[in-house]
Amino acid sequence: MANQKIRIRLKAYDYSLIDRSAQEIVETAKRTGAVVKGPIPLPTKIERFNILRSPHVNKTSREQLEIRTHLRLMDIVDWTDKTTDALMKLDLPAGVDVEIKVQ
Repeated sequence: MANQKIRIRLKAYDYSLIDRSAQEIVETAKRTGAVVKGPIPLPTKIERFNILRSPHVNKTSREQLEIRTHLRLMDIVDWTDKTTDALMKLDLPAGVDVEIKVQ
């Protein structure tokens, strides 16, 4: 379409899954003749938690855990109907969250 672009945002806890998924999306879009900008790595969101190791005493002994959320952003411009059909048929791994917006 002339003025519109497709913005794809990927979110995952495992960086290897998200990189592999981004590569599949880029290859699929380029095969259909679209122009792809990205993948752009966005800052990793880190959530940290402190949990008591002992339920009764030893308050100073704690377990530290963290969850890292990796993000990637891609823009697809000069896309056609073939591009959208190919992207809808694409099968991505289970640990990757995909948001697609047409702007």
